[in-house]
Order: sequence, then structure tokens, then C-alpha cells
Amino acid sequence: MLLRQGRGAAVLTMLRLDHLVIVAPSLAEGEAHVRACLGLPMQAGGRHPEMGTHNLVLRLGDDVYLEVIAVDPAAPAPSGPRWFGLDEAVAVRTAWDNGRRLRAWVARTDAIGAVVARTDSLGGPVRVSRGTRSWLFSLRPDGALPVGGIAPSVIDWEGQPGPASGMTDVGARLLSFTVAHPEPERVTALYARLGIADPPAITAGPELTYGALVRTPAGERSLF
Repeated sequence: MLLRQGRGAAVLTMLRLDHLVIVAPSLAEGEAHVRACLGLPMQAGGRHPEMGTHNLVLRLGDDVYLEVIAVDPAAPAPSGPRWFGLDEAVAVRTAWDNGRRLRAWVARTDAIGAVVARTDSLGGPVRVSRGTRSWLFSLRPDGALPVGGIAPSVIDWEGQPGPASGMTDVGARLLSFTVAHPEPERVTALYARLGIADPPAITAGPELTYGALVRTPAGERSLF
């Protein structure tokens, strides 16, 4: 385990999967994609005023979930960059039309400062909120996905339980999460350097793509 010593106590900085992210041109398109893949409805999430975005969510286990996120057309433009590369509308649309829809993932820690200090590729921690809940999130200065989308963004719920357990349980469970990349050894080394526990399975592929296998009440389904 990776530990940071602080004032007589060891703080865990290991990263674990918190949630998967579909980066969508709109929530309606994202929800339609999830229904087509999994045959399941999504639950309303909320708005992120600091980012000018909104989301939908789907519980995939006791502590993991799926998020569809998009620019909120009713929100004012944020003062800084939006997360998940959502300021780049053309790039988001191009990836979507090319079938690259599950494009990001978020790993949780209880020591985000120590994690982002290990590399400059994740950006720095910023405070984000949805409703009455707030948390810390790693954000690059340009808002882009870290390391071209290979690395996870990092979230610190600051001692709060993650939101998955409070979501409606429709019987979906994440069975596996896979990363394909032209340089799988590079991805393996990056995940080891970041201290990711139980990282996604990594395979060789012509471009970066993510895939998930989900058990649903109707059987196992693939999400991409």
C-alpha cells in the first residue's frame, strides 16, 4: 500500500475505482445509449454549478456506479475549465459518433493532495458540489482528460460515503472493466506508479477504448 506519513498517522493514498463515466453530447443521448446497451433506466443525478454540467447515474454495486455527464445548457458558463474535456464540444461529438462513449473513469482516495503531488498529469484538487454534497476532484488546467484519457481522474469524498449506496438498486453489477491501448505496458506502468488497487484489465488495441461487462436482471451486457 502507498502511505503518506502525517503528524504521527499514516494516510492511505491507494486509488480504487469509484465510478465509470460516459462523456455525452447531451444527457438524452447518454441515457439512450445506456438503455440500448444495458436495458436499464438511469437515475437523475443533479447539477454541478462549478462546472456547468449535469448528470445521470446508475448503481453498479455497493460502492461503484456509472455516470453520464454532459454540459448543462441551462447553466451559466463556469469561470474555469469544465471537467472531462467537455469544453471541447467538437471532440466530444466526434468521439461519440465514432462509438467511443465510455471514455473516462474516476478513482477515489482519502488523500487527494498526496496523490496529485506524485505527478503533474492529474492536475490539482478543486472543490465541486451537487446539491448539498461537496467534494474534492482533480482537474487539469485545461480541463482535459488526464494523460489523454488513460489515467483516471481522482476524487476525495472527504470522509463521506460515496453516493452509490444511496442510489436506487435496479440489479446492475459491474463484473469487469477493461482498457485497450496500443501500448498496454505503458498503461500498466502508469497504473502501478499511481498506486491503483485492482486496476482495470489492460489489453492491446489500435486506440484507447474502455469497456465494461455488467450483469443485469436480463443477463450480462456490454457497455462501451
